[in-house]
Amino acid sequence: MNQLPKQTTNQTIPTNYSALGTLVTVFFFWGFIAAGNSIFIPFCKHYFKLDQFQSQLIDFAFYTAYYIGALALFAYGSFGGKDLVGKWGYKKSIVYGLLFSALGAAAMIIAVNANAFAGMLVGLFIVALGFSLQQTAAQPFSVLLGDPSTGTSRINLGGAINSLGTTIGPIIVALALFGTTAAISDDQIARLSLHKVVILYTCVGTLFIIAASLFHFSKKVPAGILLEDTEKANKALYMMLIMTGFLIMMFVPVFNSYKTEAAIQTDTEKLIMNSYRLKWLLGALFIVIAGLLFANTAASKKSEGWGAMKYPQLVLGMLAIFVYVGVEVAIGSNLGALLKETAFGAKEASEATPYIAMYWGSLMIGRWTGAISAFKLKTSSRIVLQIIVPLVAFGVVLGVNTLANYHMESLYLYIICVVMQVFAFFASKDKPARTLLIFGLLGMIAMFVGTQFTGTIGLYAILSGGLCCSIMWPCIFNLSIAGLGKYTTQGAAFLIMMILGGGIIPPIQGKIADIIGIQDSYFIPVICFAYLTLFAILVKKILHKQGINYDQASAKSSH
Repeated sequence: MNQLPKQTTNQTIPTNYSALGTLVTVFFFWGFIAAGNSIFIPFCKHYFKLDQFQSQLIDFAFYTAYYIGALALFAYGSFGGKDLVGKWGYKKSIVYGLLFSALGAAAMIIAVNANAFAGMLVGLFIVALGFSLQQTAAQPFSVLLGDPSTGTSRINLGGAINSLGTTIGPIIVALALFGTTAAISDDQIARLSLHKVVILYTCVGTLFIIAASLFHFSKKVPAGILLEDTEKANKALYMMLIMTGFLIMMFVPVFNSYKTEAAIQTDTEKLIMNSYRLKWLLGALFIVIAGLLFANTAASKKSEGWGAMKYPQLVLGMLAIFVYVGVEVAIGSNLGALLKETAFGAKEASEATPYIAMYWGSLMIGRWTGAISAFKLKTSSRIVLQIIVPLVAFGVVLGVNTLANYHMESLYLYIICVVMQVFAFFASKDKPARTLLIFGLLGMIAMFVGTQFTGTIGLYAILSGGLCCSIMWPCIFNLSIAGLGKYTTQGAAFLIMMILGGGIIPPIQGKIADIIGIQDSYFIPVICFAYLTLFAILVKKILHKQGINYDQASAKSSH
């Protein structure tokens, strides 16, 4: 009863829907907790009188925790010869991750009561470390709860539930803290009492414990234990540690440069400082790319000591995850600055919120649609749902934000972009590599249009980046761990590390925007989507050489 289904692409394996239903609750909590952070970050900035850089330490602590947590899991497996997540099993790993996040919530409460911002960063870091463990286990667990060819759809289902939590979370949190579902102003956040923040994270910690209990006591969820010994991957470990050391060297000058922020008085000095910071951020990007390409080349010549990195689909997939997370965050993070431009309506923060909400809502629209294939349906029913579900999801995004008193009228015509995504889904035919290729190409086109046109056309093109990104994570993840066998959880840890892209690519685009302008800076997402398109082409060829044909298996499972 604790065994996972034997994985093969030669026969169709039924999906364990009971276990999957329990698993996706964790995805919901990830999205819901993000709603708490949306209040917490501006609260800290007001309450502790932080400057812009200091407030960014909150995001930096979060993304760094993912990287450090996944690196620690890999180091344990490399030195001990046993994969820790495989040893515990996916079920226990998720339970431990949830409890670890609950510990982080407790640390947050202590720090809030002590008025210690550094303590809050530590608490948030601990919460994210728990998330790192949960994601390392949950992503491959989703794939292994059924036929590998439909693993992408199951991860998509988790993403859809995650997006639902992200969408309704702000409304629930606002109602709990402020007694209203209306848009929350900076003034309201500034007046938020510490007592309310303590209540927020008490509830957050309680939710983690409830989720952990749900998993622990569920007899329908298999243990997911992988008992195979893992080959020591000392070469991969040393490479990652060296890469980490160089990344620290790149980040230190960027941090130190903010000490001279107050001394900057002229535009020329500002340009010099931006160029200085950009140089080190590009250096960090170069280190990641060079390190992964070196690993791919070295492992192809002599695979011993590289562990999961001896699989080229994983190494190229690590770079794909890095780029994907980076482009998803970069588009959204720089959207507010784009909307302030006269060519895009010169919108104030309150006026820009509906567009930013639609961008993140676009991720939900795509993930809801992509999740349809996770269920056993007749072909006719699947076709109907692939038309109806994205339209319903679009309506939910409009409805939730209308309840929050945002004016969404200017986004009604965005349904045209949603309909175009529906056609893209039909063209992809539930095939991971084909889906990634199509949506990568659409992302390139959309971002290029966004750099060339202003007004509604340019804005809708940029917003549609959310639709293009929506189903990329499961495609990349599923294709990257395909055929890894006993190295699956080690490979998953590597992929989770690459969430670090969300902490490097967005500031690179931001610094480039300071030099050449915000609209022109969107050539960075064009490049990112270009690599994701290239990865879709390369990984299909790599897997085919290894005797893995996901596209053929997906086609069979669709009928």
